[in-house]
Amino acid sequence: MSPRPLSVDPLWPRSGDWPSPDELESGERIDLTLLGIPTFRTSLSATGAGETPAAVRAALRYYAPFLSPDRSAPGPRPPELEDLLFADAGDVLDPDGPEGEGRAIAAMADAVERASVTVAVGGDNALTVPAALGSWGDDLETAGLVTLDAHHDLRDGVSNGSPVRRLIEAGLDGRRVVQIGIADFANSHAYAARAEEYGITIIHRDELHRRPMDDVMAEALEIAGSAGGPVHVDLDVDVCDRSVAPGCPASIPGGLAAWELRAAARLAGSWESVRSVDIAEVDATADAPDGRTVRLAALLVLEVAAGLASR
Repeated sequence: MSPRPLSVDPLWPRSGDWPSPDELESGERIDLTLLGIPTFRTSLSATGAGETPAAVRAALRYYAPFLSPDRSAPGPRPPELEDLLFADAGDVLDPDGPEGEGRAIAAMADAVERASVTVAVGGDNALTVPAALGSWGDDLETAGLVTLDAHHDLRDGVSNGSPVRRLIEAGLDGRRVVQIGIADFANSHAYAARAEEYGITIIHRDELHRRPMDDVMAEALEIAGSAGGPVHVDLDVDVCDRSVAPGCPASIPGGLAAWELRAAARLAGSWESVRSVDIAEVDATADAPDGRTVRLAALLVLEVAAGLASR
């Protein structure tokens, strides 16, 4: 059975279906550019994550670019996302391996040049390497990284389990790396010791039970941006509880709630030093029948945009 067509209502515009940067006027500043980096070939778990960017684009159509006013919240009415200029730069062709990674770095650099924030949609967590390097460019020495992830991603070799180690070996200062959501029973003593050796700041999943997400993100973004350089934020959706992220092979019971990751994404978008964000580890082919993991990933794109609109 084919999917039922979405309703059409001129008074209820839908998100997505954004023009490519080439379709916009030359030199016009883009607020947010979406770029697909569908890595999957080096995944430690069997995955169809290469299918996810297309699925996220389709899921964006379920949502409107509208922020409902919260009467209990202080301050002015929330900004309108409809006032932002969005673009979709398409997908990087076969971004795995040295040549593919080079294409992804170049595509990310092109997107970042014209956009206030670029959101790279994976793909497994291997996309974080080209997404961050392409975003930082010549600013690597002052750059910072914030990850929301149950795992350290400091493994040896080249895989979706190694991006943080690879970025540090490329020149990123480990003292400007903050990892939020690191979970029990999801890492090893050796890699925890490696994180300590690199000087990485760890905010354990349990700490998030005691602290509000805005405080945690403010601390993380201050540390990551302490050298005055650009910050990349990695939203690894497997940081979430398996009930809300069944489409992530490594998600575990007891992870973050969907609202917590959404809040982190919006806070990341609101931070001036954040130049880029990636959304990783969603396997659209392994999602629940209701598509909850892919829909969460699509909402993360919009939450980043909401944060950007508040800058």
